[in-house]
Amino acid sequence: PLPGAPPPVAPPTPPPVTLRGEIKILHLKPPIVVRDFAIALGLKPFKLISELNQLVGFAAMNSTIEEPIAQKVAEKYGFLLEIKHRGDAAAQQAAAKEKKAKKPEEDEAAQLAPRPPVVCILGHVDHGKTSLLDAIRKANVAAGEAGGITQHIGAYQIEHNGRKITFLDTPGHAAFTKMRARGASVTDVAVLVIAADDGFMPQTEEALKIVLAEKENHPERFALVVAVNKMDVKGANLDQVKKQMQQRGVAPEDWGGDTITVPVSATKNQGIGDLLEMILLQTDVLELKANPKAEATGVVIESEIDFGRGPLATVIVQRGTLRVGDAIVSGPNFAKVRAMFDDQGNKLKEAPPSTPVRVIGWSGTPESGALFRAAKNAREAEALAEEESLRLKKAATSAAAAPKEVTVEQLFANIAATQAKVLKVLIKTDVFGSSEAVRTILEGTKSQKVQLEIVSIEVGLVTKNDVLMASAAGAIIIGFHTKLENGVTPLAKHHGVRVETYDIIYEMGDKVREMMADLLDPDIKENKTGAAEVRQVFPLAKGFVAGCLVIEGKINRNSSARLRRGRELVHEGRIATLKRFKDDANEVRAGLECGIKLGDFNGYAAGDVIECYEIVKVRAAL
Repeated sequence: PLPGAPPPVAPPTPPPVTLRGEIKILHLKPPIVVRDFAIALGLKPFKLISELNQLVGFAAMNSTIEEPIAQKVAEKYGFLLEIKHRGDAAAQQAAAKEKKAKKPEEDEAAQLAPRPPVVCILGHVDHGKTSLLDAIRKANVAAGEAGGITQHIGAYQIEHNGRKITFLDTPGHAAFTKMRARGASVTDVAVLVIAADDGFMPQTEEALKIVLAEKENHPERFALVVAVNKMDVKGANLDQVKKQMQQRGVAPEDWGGDTITVPVSATKNQGIGDLLEMILLQTDVLELKANPKAEATGVVIESEIDFGRGPLATVIVQRGTLRVGDAIVSGPNFAKVRAMFDDQGNKLKEAPPSTPVRVIGWSGTPESGALFRAAKNAREAEALAEEESLRLKKAATSAAAAPKEVTVEQLFANIAATQAKVLKVLIKTDVFGSSEAVRTILEGTKSQKVQLEIVSIEVGLVTKNDVLMASAAGAIIIGFHTKLENGVTPLAKHHGVRVETYDIIYEMGDKVREMMADLLDPDIKENKTGAAEVRQVFPLAKGFVAGCLVIEGKINRNSSARLRRGRELVHEGRIATLKRFKDDANEVRAGLECGIKLGDFNGYAAGDVIECYEIVKVRAAL
């Protein structure tokens, strides 16, 4: 350097990268800034910014990147990202704060105020649960605001005669047992929908078990209302449904029981007002109250990643009031509430008890059914979430390292598993709740012949990176209630990756079972196609031909055939010649005469029966 010139500025030092086997571990400390992250990945900043703009809507050189987004980008470039948070001392301090925060607080009677009921609509698929919820919402939304009812946040609040009612939109299929059970745990009133023409069905029975268990555990704060839907259809039988209810221990009020039963027609909009009145009546009996001035606590209904706004979660406030700017924590995730929206997309500044809201500002996607609670500030919320994350990691490590006793049965099962065929699936869903439901139905698809391996299950669009991952793993991509990113279809075709998308979960489950069965060798089945009785034997220049009457089905040329004499099998081969009079025939049906020659066989006798059959391959059973 020239005399007096400033010393050269050293280029930024890339963060340390370590190897764990063949995996490259990238170590970073929060906050993760775009400029630093680009250097760490060995990318030009503008390239990273371009990618982030597609994922989160906007990014600049000094922007901070959410950890889940950073993890995804790092994985794309071959790194496993490990975030170095504050150390053990801070974790212990956080644990102490968490313990203190977990102490239950008792509200004095003077602090309590009436709150709206939280209602969960349950029922068998196709019994009109969704139609009923739509009818309730349409009755509450003005004609000019009809577009608002298309917003899906998993929970909705309506107003009837000046009083609010919150509804949970929980799916009606049996695979959503976990979600429904969790839904019932935050529910004050369960509405069991039963079709008037069908009565009780498998999912109806399942939903009733969940409701009765909750009612037994909390009789003082839980009620059941039965809505008998489809009263307008042919075959509707209200008395039959009431009889089935009585047989299951939930007799209607007019049959001497205590279960309120309301006949409705969701499609004709009949009985909706009566149903809402009965829900409010039960609310008065339960005397539902909460302290609106306490720190906010509640339950996460569902979560997702919005590629414009980052992780989102729909929550229901159970106690206290949640406000924009509050810091909250749920398990290993935390949020500084940047914005809140209701089901019609309206911005809210605060959410009192029993209010469902979509919250923006999460560090990740909290689990459906998980509790959330307020923290003093964002720093405390992050510390509490970090402590829970560390606890979960330690628990997982301990469980993996713990010695396991293996029984003889388990040993043979493990051996069988290594010999079984494997269907690998990579799953993308719209929201976290759907991920859980898909996992539930797939884990219930068990077979000793074919193993089902879930390579990955995440929220979001099916991306090109998913195709590359599926190609490397030899997996099929399944999208549930989600769409494909531009360019996915041709890339999947190029790599030979099968991509399936579904909107109905039981259709997805059936298709996965079919794909598993298709991995097995097909079963061979023999179908009888026809039979002919030999009436007379005619000599030919070479050999003999059997003059026959077709007595069953049809006889086809080149068909596989066997000749029986009484119970004895005399010959087995194929039909070489089939004639009607002197003309060749491809097929002769029952009641017609024909001439049959079985290859080189010549030992026909009157009274013999020639049976024809075909060999078909059928999908093997799991």
